[in-house]
Amino acid sequence: MKAIRFTNAGRSLALNEEPTPKTGRYDVLIKVHAASLNYRDQAILDGEYGGPFNKNGVPLSDGAGEVVGVGDGVTRVKIGDRVSANCHPHWIGGANLPEYQSDSLGMTTDGWLAEYILVHENAVVHLPAYMSYIEAASLPCAAVTAWTALNLASPLQPGQTVLVQGTGGVALFALQVARMFGAQVLAITSTDEKAGKLKELGAEAVVNYRTFPDWEREILTLTNGKGVDKVVDIAGDKTIVKSAASTRKGGDITIVGFVSGMGGGIPPIDILSRAITVVGTGIGPRINFNNLLTAMDMHKVKPVIDQVFPFAEYREAYRRIESGNHIGKVVIEAAN
Repeated sequence: MKAIRFTNAGRSLALNEEPTPKTGRYDVLIKVHAASLNYRDQAILDGEYGGPFNKNGVPLSDGAGEVVGVGDGVTRVKIGDRVSANCHPHWIGGANLPEYQSDSLGMTTDGWLAEYILVHENAVVHLPAYMSYIEAASLPCAAVTAWTALNLASPLQPGQTVLVQGTGGVALFALQVARMFGAQVLAITSTDEKAGKLKELGAEAVVNYRTFPDWEREILTLTNGKGVDKVVDIAGDKTIVKSAASTRKGGDITIVGFVSGMGGGIPPIDILSRAITVVGTGIGPRINFNNLLTAMDMHKVKPVIDQVFPFAEYREAYRRIESGNHIGKVVIEAAN
């Protein structure tokens, strides 16, 4: 099979021809139809990712395909099923534990940028009939992270106000999830074009942070000085203090990324005096993925796909992520 692997200690990628994996007792062999990229995939190549990863592994934690082989102990799927897989195969439910992070598709174990992927049956989720492989490939990291982020510190409630940042995968999925719950969404972004897309997807109001560098003041104005109930903070360093200033007393901030850097810092007195809850999320368990798919199926929500690249143009897909100009998910179709 064709497979892309890290080379040069994870700083570059190369195409390989290698044997198709063979199933063990609880393994599921999936013919990959599509895979998608996240910000961290480019961060690895840039040497800016601090988490563990296999420096000779197959990248990409996100993908979807058809089951073509199962081990003799597998009971959760059968040949022909349309599936995706949770990023952390053995995190089925409950709190995030260190052992879940040590087994991560596309990071510590081979991922989806190949013609076939072998996963433990614990990881597999079934796809709704209305959803294409390209759409489903966009979900495992960004969409599950968005679902988890909005429900981690406290359950998302109808009528609450959510702040999302930018037009990357997590931000747009957070917007779509919030709207499914009947929440109001405010957003910040860098261009009028991106603002238009956010409004098209249901954002109540969008603040251009280049036009309004003190965008937290605009968010407070939009909420009559109260602040939002929940913030999904994606950028980290350059946004976290402003995110806190945009949050109501007793509100939640979930940190999901580090696009602008790994520094920043909220004064402890701000957290203490305003009773803000600040949490971080490591994607989410399989139960969250299943709940997300159920909700999307009920509402027939379509993921926002920025661009689809053929397998042979995987480097161009990475460049699209690197540019920061994407709106939604960047997807790579399977090799022919």
